[in-house]
Amino acid sequence: MSQHAQIVRAMPNTPAAVMRGITVYVPNGNVPKQQAGVCGELLSSVGESVSIDDEGLMDAVTAVSGSGPAYVFLVIEAMAKAGIMSGLPPELAMRLARATVSGSGELARLSEETADQLRINVTSPGGTTAAALNVLMSDDGIQPIFDEAIKAAAKRSKELAG
Repeated sequence: MSQHAQIVRAMPNTPAAVMRGITVYVPNGNVPKQQAGVCGELLSSVGESVSIDDEGLMDAVTAVSGSGPAYVFLVIEAMAKAGIMSGLPPELAMRLARATVSGSGELARLSEETADQLRINVTSPGGTTAAALNVLMSDDGIQPIFDEAIKAAAKRSKELAG
């Protein structure tokens, strides 16, 4: 490829299918600012777009955002399966899990509060949410699992990039 080629590397995600995606893009040094801006506007037509200057971040972007919808879908599956194991009918368990994730995501998107504050807001000391969070936030809970998952996805992104 020519050393003068104008290239914009972009990583969208599947919520773009419902106009709720986010695409991170990085123009190379040959792309004029105006054209980079037009690229951002185009990508924003299916959600949000974020321009970055450091292409080295794209593997982490891919791991968090490009692959991220699959993690959220897995959370929905896991919540629904746990609901079924607790006695809910499958259709109700799935409906509750989908609506809870969708509504919580929208609340996080629109709120001025941080995700940790939103979590604290819904957690009554000694209540049901606190009991569940004690498991999810334990030393072998969800954070170290996500750390390893994101690391694995970023590593694979690097491998695929060559």
